[in-house]
Amino acid sequence: MTLLKISVFYNQIKKSDYNILQIRSVINLIIIIVLERFFMKKISFHFLSIILISLMLILAVACGGDSKSDQKSSDKSNTSGLPDWEYKNGFGPIKKKLYLLPIDKEMVAAGEKIFESKCASCHKLDERYVGPAQRNVLQRVTPEFFMNTVLNPDENLQKHPHSKEMLATYMTKMTNQNIDLESARKLLEYFRLLDEELKNTKQPTK
Repeated sequence: MTLLKISVFYNQIKKSDYNILQIRSVINLIIIIVLERFFMKKISFHFLSIILISLMLILAVACGGDSKSDQKSSDKSNTSGLPDWEYKNGFGPIKKKLYLLPIDKEMVAAGEKIFESKCASCHKLDERYVGPAQRNVLQRVTPEFFMNTVLNPDENLQKHPHSKEMLATYMTKMTNQNIDLESARKLLEYFRLLDEELKNTKQPTK
């Protein structure tokens, strides 16, 4: 019966888009089985061999780079051919979801100065200029995409459909201002405040 359970779990992982939780379930089950057999003094070399083979099969599936989850996107709106992360968040040093604390007013003030010195020659907050208006930028892209675009505009212009669309619309390539990670984060904080203000603004009744 226990070997049947192992076989069922293995086949589920092999035939489906497995994830780490499924793999952990299988491994935990095997550990429990081995411990039960050990304490019942019923474990044998034959049984141990089967367990080891099962583990190797599971690890082979888990480590294989040809899984269905690697081959297709889980985001149905992503028809770009890019991995979901890059499609949503762009190319650049930000590789994980940002952990954003409540808005820091000192960072906001620093970010506003960076915007005025580095960005204002091409961007206005509320109207099209050389580039698009920026007050609502975080309603168009994720914070991670915003930072990756600021930090790595050239690669995004080459690879990302949104950046290519912006170039086609405004006919001007975004200049690489060589902004460092800390400055990009302060710039993001400034736009987080602007975004919060937008969300808190009551729309006039028509």
